[in-house]
Amino acid sequence: MVLNVDVIGIGAGSPGHLTLEAIDVLAQVDVVFAMDKGASAEDLMEVRRDILRTHAPHAELVAVPDPPRDRTPADYGGEVVDWHQQRANSLHDAFLTHLTHNRRGAFLVWGDPMLYDSTLRVLDRVRDLGQEIDSRVIPGITAVQALTAAHGATLNRIGQPVLVTTGRRLGERGGVDAVVMLDAGAAWLEHAGADEEILWGAYLGTDKEVLRRGAVGEVGKEIAELKKALRAEHGWIMDIYLLRRRDR
Repeated sequence: MVLNVDVIGIGAGSPGHLTLEAIDVLAQVDVVFAMDKGASAEDLMEVRRDILRTHAPHAELVAVPDPPRDRTPADYGGEVVDWHQQRANSLHDAFLTHLTHNRRGAFLVWGDPMLYDSTLRVLDRVRDLGQEIDSRVIPGITAVQALTAAHGATLNRIGQPVLVTTGRRLGERGGVDAVVMLDAGAAWLEHAGADEEILWGAYLGTDKEVLRRGAVGEVGKEIAELKKALRAEHGWIMDIYLLRRRDR
């Protein structure tokens, strides 16, 4: 039996980020699966509920408990691979339970499914377990787009490349302008020059959105403290930033 599971990009946080294509596909979906990260991420689950209430009130939302993982492992790559396999095992069982009678499933993915998201990789692991899956992938607005739009800035300097990386790998950029995602701390304090410009944003596209911009030497420490305070206040944080030389 072939299961139909769509992967739909829903943007960085605003309901207005949904494309017309995403809305059309949602209308065809019977079940939406979501990895449940617990009470600390309840806001994120509520956004999914709002989207379904608006665009697919007929669809069932199935929360699948997200397996715990070590956030500071000695072998980061190995830990993530194990985590993805545990997710795949749980989803395999959930699919068999909820996608009976040709029901169509879906995932609502923050930003775009192709950028620092594990859904497509996990679905491949479900296939490795012997389950045939047919997927449509619907692109979405990325946090990169939402960040530059919020600051009214272009992503790249004229003729210059931009690296998309993580906080963990920022020290490897070799001076190239960089968009940084998945920074658990404040890597700019260690791996950015004081005269570089930082364009930072958290909770992009939501009513919690916070923006800061300036030279790292002038606003870097302030942003780091603000990030700690926001995480403590809300219980979670999603942030992203662009680092670049200030010449044009």
